[in-house]
Amino acid sequence: MEIIKGKQNKAQRIVVYGPEGIGKSTFGSKFPNPVFIDTEDSTDHLDVARTKKPASWTMILSQVEEVAKSEFKTLIIDTIDWAERQCIEYVCAVAGKSSIEDFGYGKGYTHLAEEFGKLLNLLNDVREKGINVVLLAHAHMRKFEQPDEIGAYDRWELKLTKKCSPLVKEWADMVLFANYKTFVIEDDKTKSKKAQGGRRVMRTSHHPCWDAKNRHGLADELDFEFSNIEHIFQGDDELAEFTESSSEELKMEREAINDPKVTEPQPTGTSIPFDNPGGFPTKLFELMQKDSISAKQIQKAVASKGYYPEATPIDRYADDFVDGVLIAAWPKVLEIIKELELDSVA
Repeated sequence: MEIIKGKQNKAQRIVVYGPEGIGKSTFGSKFPNPVFIDTEDSTDHLDVARTKKPASWTMILSQVEEVAKSEFKTLIIDTIDWAERQCIEYVCAVAGKSSIEDFGYGKGYTHLAEEFGKLLNLLNDVREKGINVVLLAHAHMRKFEQPDEIGAYDRWELKLTKKCSPLVKEWADMVLFANYKTFVIEDDKTKSKKAQGGRRVMRTSHHPCWDAKNRHGLADELDFEFSNIEHIFQGDDELAEFTESSSEELKMEREAINDPKVTEPQPTGTSIPFDNPGGFPTKLFELMQKDSISAKQIQKAVASKGYYPEATPIDRYADDFVDGVLIAAWPKVLEIIKELELDSVA
């Protein structure tokens, strides 16, 4: 058994949430060498590196995998609640449901949490490469009632579904709640009350009215400025990439020798040009371009399942079919294409 003592300087997993317009994206841009996966076009005004706007849940997972291979120091998903929407669309499309509520008995949210967990696992892989992970999220207010108390009160929460929200909070090393600090004054003459202030602050520890936590001894309340947490990332240049032991690598090499894999033939379709001559839906075209899939390959896959005759142009496919079958279940489409290629070789 190997025992490791002392502090370990690892990349950080951070959640920053707050009301719209408070400056979450600008705050995220201050992290070391960041790259954004911008799900809602909120970084157009910032001079930052960003991926192409993901058109589907599959693209988000693919982009996270690509960032893990990059030289960036921080991955920022802006925002995670919009990413969850695409996860919901994917889960519903795969199951043939029009809404997450159609599953019944809350099963839809269970399937959603399982699929959403795949993203968190990929983000852990990114962290193991020495890359910080920051999830930006919107906040909403919910009425909360303690079971052992009389009365209810409002509290701020992540704008996520009931099962994904606790997963994200448990996953994070630090949860910061950004909000405007206000106070109420009363006019002595009119007895009217007015809200004053509006300074942007971030909360770093738990409170009955919001969720927050940190492991760095931060003050409970700080100005919403990156300089107040910058010291946490001073050692980023020294972060070591966590790799498996040499014995594990040797084991994998032996398994590869004892269990040789048959090389799958590569798709024979022509590569997709940069422009979109076929007038395909944007989301579908981006997936085709990413995986070098031709229109002919898709037509054959669709025809093999009996959806449309092979000669039917893709732009004649129903919008619901394109969104709910081709885009939402793109990994399955790729499997069918590979199977057809293998059959043709055999």
